[in-house]
Amino acid sequence: MTSHASLTDTQHAILALIGERIATEGVPPSQTEIARAFGFRGVRGAQYHLEALEAAGAIQRVPGRARGIRLVKPLLALDADGTMAANADPDAIDAEEAVRLPVLGQVAAGLPIGSGADLDGAESYVVMDRVFFSPKPDYLLKVKGDSMRDEGIFDGDLIGVHRTRDARSGQIVVARIDDEITVKLLKVGKDRIRLLPRNPDYAPIEVLPDQDFAIEGLYCGLVRPNR
Repeated sequence: MTSHASLTDTQHAILALIGERIATEGVPPSQTEIARAFGFRGVRGAQYHLEALEAAGAIQRVPGRARGIRLVKPLLALDADGTMAANADPDAIDAEEAVRLPVLGQVAAGLPIGSGADLDGAESYVVMDRVFFSPKPDYLLKVKGDSMRDEGIFDGDLIGVHRTRDARSGQIVVARIDDEITVKLLKVGKDRIRLLPRNPDYAPIEVLPDQDFAIEGLYCGLVRPNR
C-alpha cells in the first residue's frame, strides 16, 4: 500500500474535500463536483486523482455508484488522559499521517458564549488523519449553536482551528470579543470589522472600537462525532 506522503497537494486537497462533504452532508462529492471544485476540464481529471487515492489506500470506490467513495481511515477517539478509547481501532490510521488534537472547549456558532474556549486544558483528545484538514489544525473546539449551518457547521461538531492572529476578509475565523469566543465569517471594511453568521436567523456582529477583539485562529475543517 502506498503511503499518504506520496500523494500530491491536489490529491490531499481532494481527500480533504471528500472528508468534509461526508461529514457535512453525509455523502461524498460526485466526480463532476470534484472536477468543478478543482478547475479540471472534465471528469477524467477527477478520475485520475481518485484512482491515485484508491491506490494509496486512502479511499475505496464502489463500482456502479455515482458517489461510491468511501474513506478508509476513520476517526480515532482518546480519553482525557490520552489513552485510546475502548472502541478505537489502533490500526485505523497510519502513525506517520496521524495528528493528535486536544478538544479545548466550546465555541459559539450563534451569539458569543461567555468564558469561551478553555485554552489551558483539554477535555479530551482525538486522533485523525491530517489530510482531513487544511491547514494543519492545532486544536479542536466543540460548536454550540447553528449560526454557521449554511457552511455545514452544526451544533456539536468539532472544528479544527489553526492558531494564528492573521486572517483575510472572507475567511471563517475563531474570534475573541471581550473574552468571549465565536466562529464566524470575517468581513473587514475600511472603517469596521464584522463577523457574519451563515444562517439568516442570526444578525451580524459588528466589532465596536472600544471592544477587545482578536483573531484566535482559522477554521480548517471539522469532525462530526457519532450522535
